[in-house]
Amino acid sequence: MNKTRIKFSLGLVVMIALLAAVIGVVGGRASTDSGSGGGSGGASKVGDKRVDVIIKASDSQFWQTMLAGAKKAGGDFGVDVSLFGPTQETDVAEQVQLMENSISRGVDAIAIATNSSDGLNDVIDRARKEGIKVLIVDNAVTTESDGFIGTDSVKAGETAGRHFCQLLEKRGRTKGSVMIESSVAGIQVLKDRDAGFKQGMAATCPDVKVGPQRYNNNDINTAASQVNDAITSNKDLLGVFADNNVSGSGAARAIKDNKATDRLPVVAFDSDPQENAALADGSIDALMVQNPYFFGYQGVIEAAMAAVGNDPPAKLDPGAVLVTKSNMNRPEVKRLLEPPVEKL
Repeated sequence: MNKTRIKFSLGLVVMIALLAAVIGVVGGRASTDSGSGGGSGGASKVGDKRVDVIIKASDSQFWQTMLAGAKKAGGDFGVDVSLFGPTQETDVAEQVQLMENSISRGVDAIAIATNSSDGLNDVIDRARKEGIKVLIVDNAVTTESDGFIGTDSVKAGETAGRHFCQLLEKRGRTKGSVMIESSVAGIQVLKDRDAGFKQGMAATCPDVKVGPQRYNNNDINTAASQVNDAITSNKDLLGVFADNNVSGSGAARAIKDNKATDRLPVVAFDSDPQENAALADGSIDALMVQNPYFFGYQGVIEAAMAAVGNDPPAKLDPGAVLVTKSNMNRPEVKRLLEPPVEKL
């Protein structure tokens, strides 16, 4: 089990109100400025509240960035924040155990990015029955919670699909098939991204077939192998849509290995050093980039907000940004591609 504990005993009395705007937002995106900050006076005491933050995977920079945001929010508002997460995104059982541990310690709230859409429902229900507020991040679940923070993945996927069609039109190739390289079957956030991508392609490149779809169990070597097989066996392949960072990095590796950078476009979700490098060298053409720092910061805020008896938004969408080689060095985009991280 990977865990670390960050306790902030600032003894602050702060107001949890209008907190969606407590950090800078540029173009619908939260700033990742990691400078110092502090809470201000108000009516709601959160300094004695304990919030556990559980990420999907400690081995991912994306989720390490969520931890950095959560840690910063704890410091800014005097919340006692503890950080946890399994090593890999496929480990649902350890997330259940981490939730059980939080219930046993009697924390006030939990902010969790779930590794399953329904595999944690029982433990989420049990936490809420114990009076613990549960804030869901990134991947929606099929049971009740006290709020949700996450990108509208259908909308972001549709944007990716429309951009993919533009890439095909520039190459003069609008008949054939596009492979979907996915991480894990049955995860709602990935299903939504894929559905949105199909919608975007259908609206703009109706003659292009979207499929086949492969699942790599969040393993980069498997992803690379699957894309390589598709390149060598499918003469009608037009390109690859990868719905998370591992899938994107694997696809980029296969594209480079087959010297297909100019021929087969790749559009992927999220960002990490490997995906960023692939975007810079052209083996990835575009990234749909979210803001996990905002997920963590706002997750702590909304969890604390619920813990003191206020109602956080039922759903908050911080949006996603389409990043290409042409805009990746803009300051506001660079901050998203190179955010702060916190390791367990």
